[in-house]
Amino acid sequence: MTREEKAQIIENLTEKFSNTNFFYIADASGLTVAQVNEFRGLCFEKGIEYLVVKNSLIKKALEKLDTDYAPFNDSVLKGFSGVLFSPESGSEPARIIKDFRKSVEGKPVLKGASIDSDLFIGEENLETLSKLKSKTELIGEVISILQSPAKNVISALQSGEHTLAGLVKTLSER
Repeated sequence: MTREEKAQIIENLTEKFSNTNFFYIADASGLTVAQVNEFRGLCFEKGIEYLVVKNSLIKKALEKLDTDYAPFNDSVLKGFSGVLFSPESGSEPARIIKDFRKSVEGKPVLKGASIDSDLFIGEENLETLSKLKSKTELIGEVISILQSPAKNVISALQSGEHTLAGLVKTLSER
């Protein structure tokens, strides 16, 4: 690979990292070609881009960003690395990894993740990351919580419609 090709890859990676709030770095070494293609297919179905890139190129692309990704250098950017870019959901790549592990025991291995510039290093974070809620899920929950008291008042008023009308009539006659 020439210097120009490497520079172009670094530039493309830097752009992807800066435009994507959620990315995971995983180790899929030991998978057969068919298994890697199946994993790529799962990623594609969920709108996630999966790229296998040399660690040195990933490191150089991350160095160009404002966020400090230095903790990735020691443990995450070693060995085989594939990057999963998720444009909308911070938990979807973790769910895909967990689902894929049902067919292939223990692979791929989560090496690290960046969720809105918060770093998660190590396999032990996979379960936590898979339970994260997306922005739309959180907004939906907040709206339902805000609507709950109003719904309770309306249902109480509707259930006691005749009683309330009688009370109002009695009070107006006094």
